[in-house]
Amino acid sequence: QVQLVESGGGLVQAGGSLRLSCAASGNIFSISAVGWFRQAPGKQRELVADITDIGITNYADSEKGRFTISRDRAKNTIFLQMNSLKPEDTAVYYCAARGPPHYGWDYWGQGTQVTVSS
Repeated sequence: QVQLVESGGGLVQAGGSLRLSCAASGNIFSISAVGWFRQAPGKQRELVADITDIGITNYADSEKGRFTISRDRAKNTIFLQMNSLKPEDTAVYYCAARGPPHYGWDYWGQGTQVTVSS
């Protein structure tokens, strides 16, 4: 069992920055990857970025160069640094974790709201 808790969301003006955090607890040794997803009103959930247990990162093309995913293994925390934010980035952002390697996601946080004003 893995528990994920997101934090760091809020309201920011366009062009600003936010850093989201995802604190993992439970059987963290079973985690093979952690990802950040977002879901805007009326849209399906989409992958923003993910990182494997050995540090390999992957980004959606639209966010490449603006967002950075990283981790602090000692604190069992994963971060999403978001720079040059746009109103289109407004969404609920979710942290997800994968157990044994596969193409799905096994654990989800409850989300944190990010709102970017014009």
